[in-house]
Amino acid sequence: MPDPMSVASGVCAAGALLSSWQLRRRAVRAEAEIGHLQAELAAERHAASHDPLTGLPNRRAFYRLAAALLTDAAGQPLIAVVLDLDDFKQINDRYGHAAGDQVLISVAERLAGFAGDNLVARLGGDEFAGLLSSPTVDRRWIEHSTRRLSETVAAPIRLSGCSVRVTASVGLAPVTGPAQLTDALSRADAAMYQAKSLGGARSPRQLVDSAFLSER
Repeated sequence: MPDPMSVASGVCAAGALLSSWQLRRRAVRAEAEIGHLQAELAAERHAASHDPLTGLPNRRAFYRLAAALLTDAAGQPLIAVVLDLDDFKQINDRYGHAAGDQVLISVAERLAGFAGDNLVARLGGDEFAGLLSSPTVDRRWIEHSTRRLSETVAAPIRLSGCSVRVTASVGLAPVTGPAQLTDALSRADAAMYQAKSLGGARSPRQLVDSAFLSER
């Protein structure tokens, strides 16, 4: 006949093992729930700061990130860029909004590829912006870079069953500190609209903001 004390000890041990197993199971579930909540929070933060169509930072994130970059730039020349597609409404009217979305995605990818590790963003609609590092503010270098960017955007874009070309009006202006960001973007924006007003006189359209550029 089993010893009652041994039986009781065995029952207690089994109960302790069961309790321990249950606690571990609850801990695993809690960790999984925490991980799920953290992933949801990260997704919400990403959605709040990124454009859902192109995946680029949105307007709010652009200003925040640009200010941080300018604070850490330590005097390195940076160039504020504003880019707006020409007659983009015609793409939507002729090919549909799905095609228009694909054009915006393609332009965003090309802009990001051109910028490399530099900051680029979609401000809204067909308007994009960037903050590009520059080895110099020499006019010729900046005009060359602007031309390359315009030509990159203007390359044919494959859509379903067809290929389209879009041009962009580009404006840019040097900026050296956080306090100058708004002013530089305003000057780049004004240069972009001046380029757009040139119409078909230049293709791709482009204009470099002349303020603060050296004449070398």
